[in-house]
Amino acid sequence: MWGQNKKPKQTAHIDSLIGQNTEIHGDVIFSGGLHVDGTVKGSVIAEKGEDSVLTLSERGTIEGEVKVPNVVVNGSVIGDVHATGHVELAALARVHGNVYYSLIEMAMGAEVNGKLMHQAEKSGQNAASEEISEEV
Repeated sequence: MWGQNKKPKQTAHIDSLIGQNTEIHGDVIFSGGLHVDGTVKGSVIAEKGEDSVLTLSERGTIEGEVKVPNVVVNGSVIGDVHATGHVELAALARVHGNVYYSLIEMAMGAEVNGKLMHQAEKSGQNAASEEISEEV
């Protein structure tokens, strides 16, 4: 109980970077680590079978769905967030949509304008969308 670290092992390296002055129109599909300082107008999806990490900085914005196993948000997401692993909402995080999570960490000051929906941890990338379709 005490001293046990329940955070999943996250990759510390960045495989892909979307810079502060970059705006992407369309979906982004990645594996490994993705750091977003710019704007993505489309979904951000991790490839199946990967233990990928998305880091959205305080300068970053995503306008679309996020489907990534591990997510760290300190910017703005306009759309639902689906994470089969760990979600961290930092102090400047602003999510305008539902957050589907297995484990969540939320700092003082973070905002979620939507529902927080806990789901059992499953293996596979589409676990979040499978969980949603079972509820409907």
